[in-house]
Amino acid sequence: MYRNHRAKYLLLKAACSLLTVGVIYTASAREGMWLPPNLKLRADDLKNAGLRIPVEKIYNTNGTGLNNAVVLFGKGCTGEIISPKGLVLTNHHCGYGTVQGLSSVQNDYFAKGFFAASMSGEIPCPGLTVTFIRRMENVTDKILHGIAEGIPESRRDSLVESRIRTWEKAYKHTTGYDASIKPYYSGNQFWMSLSETYRDVRLVGFPPNGIGSFGGDTDNWMWPRHTGDFSLFRVYAGSNNKPADYAKGNRPYQAKQFFSLNVGGYKEGDFTMVYGFPGTTQQYLSGAQVRQVENVLNPLRVTVRTKKLAILDRNMSQSRDVFIKYTSKRAGVANAWKKWQGEMKGVKEHNVTGTKREYESEFSRWAARSAGTGGNTLTEVQIAINASEELAKADEYIKEAVWGIELVQQGAVLEKMRKAFQSAKTNNALRDSLQKIVAQTAGFYKNYDAHTDKEMFAGMMQLYMDNTPLYVPAYYRDMKRMHGNSYSRWADAAFSQTLVSDPEKLKLFASRAELKDEGRILSDPAWQLYSYMTEYRKTDISPKLARYNNDIKRLNRQYMAALMQKEGPDNFYPDANLTLRLAYGKVRGLDPDGPEGYSYQTDLEGVMRKNNPNVEEFRVPEYLQKLHAKKDYGRWAVNGTVPVAFIADNHTSGGNSGSPVLNAKGELIGTNFDRVWEGTMSDIDFNPKVCRNISLDIRYTLFTIEKFGNAKWLLNEMRIVK
Repeated sequence: MYRNHRAKYLLLKAACSLLTVGVIYTASAREGMWLPPNLKLRADDLKNAGLRIPVEKIYNTNGTGLNNAVVLFGKGCTGEIISPKGLVLTNHHCGYGTVQGLSSVQNDYFAKGFFAASMSGEIPCPGLTVTFIRRMENVTDKILHGIAEGIPESRRDSLVESRIRTWEKAYKHTTGYDASIKPYYSGNQFWMSLSETYRDVRLVGFPPNGIGSFGGDTDNWMWPRHTGDFSLFRVYAGSNNKPADYAKGNRPYQAKQFFSLNVGGYKEGDFTMVYGFPGTTQQYLSGAQVRQVENVLNPLRVTVRTKKLAILDRNMSQSRDVFIKYTSKRAGVANAWKKWQGEMKGVKEHNVTGTKREYESEFSRWAARSAGTGGNTLTEVQIAINASEELAKADEYIKEAVWGIELVQQGAVLEKMRKAFQSAKTNNALRDSLQKIVAQTAGFYKNYDAHTDKEMFAGMMQLYMDNTPLYVPAYYRDMKRMHGNSYSRWADAAFSQTLVSDPEKLKLFASRAELKDEGRILSDPAWQLYSYMTEYRKTDISPKLARYNNDIKRLNRQYMAALMQKEGPDNFYPDANLTLRLAYGKVRGLDPDGPEGYSYQTDLEGVMRKNNPNVEEFRVPEYLQKLHAKKDYGRWAVNGTVPVAFIADNHTSGGNSGSPVLNAKGELIGTNFDRVWEGTMSDIDFNPKVCRNISLDIRYTLFTIEKFGNAKWLLNEMRIVK
């Protein structure tokens, strides 16, 4: 947060915790997700914290900065280049969805793992991308020039969006790079990122779940942690080392910048940096907004996902085929489910709402003395939050429950088909269009089980309709009544009558359809569920909610502008928005009352203590057990074992998964993969007493590659130093 407020904020929390833990945490913990081009403003602080390289080495635009070795992996993770041949290191869970698409019961990479024996054995990953950030630039003047603050929010948004599109095209034309412009500081600033996205990415290494997701949901967000959460991919390029679609003739990307791997270890108090793409934080929410998250939205989300997980677990436990189809989807549901619970716990225990309101009282007194600073903004935010709360609850139930039913989602496919009926002139043209639409659904049906989705339908519909009776489309109420108020009977009917619960039924319809058959789409339960809900949100919820949200957005921007005026614009960082950021802190232990006591590091002995062959998430692979029994650790042995994970007080968020964790010289010592449960509230409020990021020690990664995966050839292309 902002420096003066943060110092007061942390001292207040320290005073509250003094009697219970006997330790005062001051503002020395370096909260923040800092913009790389602005690091020169923090050069002194970075140096005092322990940095031993110039900040220009971390980021520059001449091609020699470490920004050229950090990549956006896929659409929401971070990765890093660790060899001159385009080798990418990221998290196991970041590669999970891609590997699910490559797996089958016959090639079960989750159970057996995968390590290529050579480059020729690396597996293409359709649809997976890796993006490099070549340059970032403040373009606020270009976007906001001449836009008066008092104009209607919809008009302002329209002008901003139009200018963003214009400047993105202009930058792409003049530089040859892709350009993306995003808002920062609640829309008070705009920054442009120039990037290159590589489309030929191949799987190189993926440990089995018994290593890569060891501990499963039980250990997720927890410390101590013993998960070997990594996977390896390789970027391939076309001519001139530039992005290209997959082709056999492509060659490994030739990286001018890549990370050295430092295997000399670390100790508590050592300087660390996390470089990556944090996804979303809400550090500057008002007390009223935090209260809504804590007491309304998060409890709702947890309730819905608890039921989702029960349905998924029951079906996945009964069939390995269903397990493979839904394991990645389930992980996505469970991850946020557990995080939200920790967030609520932290916000409550550390009185975040009360502390924010105390600062807001101080802010209001300052605003009253300063003309034109929007002193009433916080009161107006609270009024808008209270007035829109029931609408917000209903919309959240729709997003979490109704859109959580895959059959309803597939109504969008039928809507595409309906439009094809309207535009086609002949039966042959119609069938050609329909078959193209069906072909695009192949990936969906590879990972779909109608029986599981039918159970989900009954469970989710009950949660939605029972909890938001005033915000339900008439069609939904009619269908429930028609089926005797039985959600399971309604589900049976919908799944038996729709085209989209069975891919073969959908293919058959597409191959035989005639122009006169449009009625079959209009009468399909999935299309009706999708269409009526889409229309209901469009007319009865979204416009009303948008009016409140636009007011809140405007007020938040005004509040942020006032904060920048009060505290100084360079003293605090913008919320995360999946753009490149640097966080820095120190290796620092935590005592969560776990079996290892106060600790900052775990090791292979802890893995073996948790081994339980009867519980899948704690089942250690047999070959790893053999390596342990023989103490066959090679050069990765440290005091008779292998380090596994460590924690530090870097400020991270979702999107930082897979981020390189660097030492004072910019060398990679680990890979960020999680936060501790006690500190998941860091998306709303960073508390140095409990907020820790969890990282995989690079030595465990290299041990697994060399000893477990028998892929020493990969280590030969890395630069490993002590």
